[in-house]
Amino acid sequence: MTGQDKNAPRIVSIELTPVVIPFQEIVREAMSKAGGLGMAIPAEEAWTGIDCAICKMVDESGNVGLGESYVWWPETGTSPNQIIEVIRQALAKYVLGESPFDAEKICQRMDNNVARSEAAKGLLDMALYDLMGKVRGVPACEVLGGKATDIPLAALIPLMDPDGMVFLSKMFFDDGYRTLRLKLGHGIAEDVAILQAMRKEFGQQVRIRVDYNQAYSPQEAVTAITSIEPFDIDVAEQPVAATNYVGMAYVQKRVKTPLMSHEGCFSLGDIITLAELGAIRVVGINTERPGGITAAFRAMDFATEHGMKIVIHNQSAGISSAALIHLAAARLPTLGHAVELFGYVMLEDDLITSPIDYSGGIARVPAGPGWGVKLDTAALDKYATGPTVKLTLP
Repeated sequence: MTGQDKNAPRIVSIELTPVVIPFQEIVREAMSKAGGLGMAIPAEEAWTGIDCAICKMVDESGNVGLGESYVWWPETGTSPNQIIEVIRQALAKYVLGESPFDAEKICQRMDNNVARSEAAKGLLDMALYDLMGKVRGVPACEVLGGKATDIPLAALIPLMDPDGMVFLSKMFFDDGYRTLRLKLGHGIAEDVAILQAMRKEFGQQVRIRVDYNQAYSPQEAVTAITSIEPFDIDVAEQPVAATNYVGMAYVQKRVKTPLMSHEGCFSLGDIITLAELGAIRVVGINTERPGGITAAFRAMDFATEHGMKIVIHNQSAGISSAALIHLAAARLPTLGHAVELFGYVMLEDDLITSPIDYSGGIARVPAGPGWGVKLDTAALDKYATGPTVKLTLP
């Protein structure tokens, strides 16, 4: 996958910009009616948009590789400015002057010298793979060993009253979606009422996975999940506190539904630890977790080797969404679950010049080399929250 094309142009500059992209007004209104967040996570601040760091990586031939890292304080515990500072102070030196095709070596050096910081490492790694595609003149999914194909999508349904959740689900069902991720966690009786309403409306025409956002204690989670198992649930995401790995294992051993960790899972090591504890049976992947494309492939290989299915999901803007579509296209037969990319629904801008085609509940791989998308510089300037930091070879 990497380590080829040793004569490829070397990376000469990295440009990093912090941005905030607001949610569309209709999304902000819906979340306000649902309590401000549309989920059970106990954060106090309203969630009104996404914070991202955008990376523009340039090689000596003028090829441009793009990356995007989406973070949120209650889950990621970092900010775009912190990501940029980590790269400026500690990570850029392992990228500048290198070939993008040495991504695995670059990632190893970053891991050897900087602990954690998956979102920052992943931002750089993502741009490397876009550059590889640009240098070869092929889509990134081909660099990754796959080919362009249609990607079935899942719809994210925020936590609100059952009628409201059914109403939103019908909209996406009518548009071709056949998988729903339902936010739950305001109480077991309400969870059951939501699932009853969903199955009454859709029968077995849709696959359903649920996300508790850490709502329950381990004992409560066992009761909550077993109470909805008669409604045929594919996956239950993060039912207990993010740091309670033992609690996740306690629950997984007592329920039939496969569990997935999100808020508590940031690195490949986290995934392996959770799996070895028997705490998860599905692996969740996005561009920040476990940190870029190289780490995502390692996590997906681990999942496949251990008989685990994979959920690719995020609410990111266009660059990251394109990257995840290419990642899914490269490994579609091994996933087992529809991909959830909801930034295009939630955000007022995606920071790319041409929108990705999500029609009919299907994502199409963007055409063109690399990720197949171009950065909208006017939009970047509009949503930037600080100056662009440019790092170059000495």
